[in-house]
Amino acid sequence: MPNKRIGLFFGSFNPIHNGHLILASLIQSYASLDEVWLVVSPHNPHKPKKSLLNQNHRLFMIQKAIENHPYLRASSIEFSLPTPNYTINTLVHIQEKNPNDSFHLIMGMDNLSSFQQWKSPNEILDKVDILVYPRLGSVQPDWSINHPKIILVPTPIIELSSTEIRKRIKENKSISFFVPETVEKIINKEGFYCG
Repeated sequence: MPNKRIGLFFGSFNPIHNGHLILASLIQSYASLDEVWLVVSPHNPHKPKKSLLNQNHRLFMIQKAIENHPYLRASSIEFSLPTPNYTINTLVHIQEKNPNDSFHLIMGMDNLSSFQQWKSPNEILDKVDILVYPRLGSVQPDWSINHPKIILVPTPIIELSSTEIRKRIKENKSISFFVPETVEKIINKEGFYCG
């Protein structure tokens, strides 16, 4: 098997929405990636745990959302790793399991702004390039300008959030066109995010 170029798109995906899929598709094309893995975080160290839907439900919704997208993968790799999940630990694990592939971290400009507060940021940059998409109100931090491992991807700013979708569900408002139809059906059938 030839070496693959793989983008790692970490997130809670609580739930996955069309903005995630648009970004994954645009970045895959721009960076000539063979695959983009949507890596489900069981618990983001920077988010309250109580607002998270069960990780297996979130994974299942991604699997249904990407059924017709051959270059997208749903990844549960963090489910078996110690929590809280730190990106550096997951990267080490993934690279040990896939030594012939090259990995590229996908993140929004808002995450890049706080990146130096992450665990082992310099070690992450030693291991991977970072593909950064713009976010409204976020500016590129000075340290990252002209950094050889930071690549800005010119995607449109997509202001669609899982938080807004959960709010709409609680208020009994439609989420059509916010999420894939398959995901909307699962949410409605299971009553996710209603409580």
